[in-house]
Amino acid sequence: MRTFAIAAFALVACAAPETQGAPQAPGAVAEAPAAVTPTIPPPPILEPTVAPPLARENTSTIPVRARGALSPGPVPAIATPLPLECAGAFAQGGTAICRTVPGASIVLDGQDRGKADANGWFVVGFDRDSPASSRIEVIASEGVNAARDFTVLPREFSIQRVDGLPPQTVTPTDPAVVARLARDRDTKNRGFASRAPAEGWLDGFIWPVEGRISGSWGNQRVLNGEPRSPHYGVDIAMPEGTPILAPAGGVIALAEPDLYLEGGLVLIDHGQGLISMYLHMSRLDVREGERVTQGQVIGAVGKAGRATGAHLCWRMKWRDRNLDPSLAILGLAQARVQLAGATP
Repeated sequence: MRTFAIAAFALVACAAPETQGAPQAPGAVAEAPAAVTPTIPPPPILEPTVAPPLARENTSTIPVRARGALSPGPVPAIATPLPLECAGAFAQGGTAICRTVPGASIVLDGQDRGKADANGWFVVGFDRDSPASSRIEVIASEGVNAARDFTVLPREFSIQRVDGLPPQTVTPTDPAVVARLARDRDTKNRGFASRAPAEGWLDGFIWPVEGRISGSWGNQRVLNGEPRSPHYGVDIAMPEGTPILAPAGGVIALAEPDLYLEGGLVLIDHGQGLISMYLHMSRLDVREGERVTQGQVIGAVGKAGRATGAHLCWRMKWRDRNLDPSLAILGLAQARVQLAGATP
């Protein structure tokens, strides 16, 4: 099994400290200002990882009109076993998309994960600590189902030590700070709860800005000598005011100009529980509930909140799992080729 070494070199830090007194909900996005020192060398370029095609004797083919992007296309009548095709980045932090019959229930690793949409599409994601094997099951009715086991490739992550942080950024005790963090947590949870009827991930993803990667996803953080939560963002160093583009279509689930840790924060709901996040923004050009298209400007790079300099911290969640947005770019590009015959 192949292992990817993932290190980071962060001149612009985007730490994610845990807090006491105001515990963060799963997926809370928090930054802390400090210089970060990597403990292992920079990594090689990460290559895409793709699940092999489903064996044809175990499934029916789902015809799709290939027009350079995934199209809804016709879906065959329910059969036994159900059709099930998946493609994407099957690795820790990776994103994949699958197709089956409309409305089928989705079970991932024994947990209910909602239903396929009206065209039979659904998204799956694998978090940082995903085990080496994952099972995807689709259920249309009692006795009518399909299941598939996938190998999830492991990755290695560096340890980043952040020393000299103000204590309030690691273990806040100031009642005003604790109260504000609690309010911000509730605000972010409202955005994470969004479930828009969208299929933005069928666009494939593009980079929201193109610049130097100053912080990698998944690195373990040690703050003031204490192990804390991993970094669940990709930091991209760019000048303040650089336009930020929507990587794919979706609905704005949250648009907050001034959170304590994140500064300007935008969440885009791409559908099926896939939500991308943009931190430290200096300007917001969108409002909650607004539909955006791929490449649309949603705001500008900034250094608001807990940041050491101007950069975009780009994050992604699928339901309760933290995903690597750079792997989503690779995984969705592969899915377009494998499921729709699009040009790489």
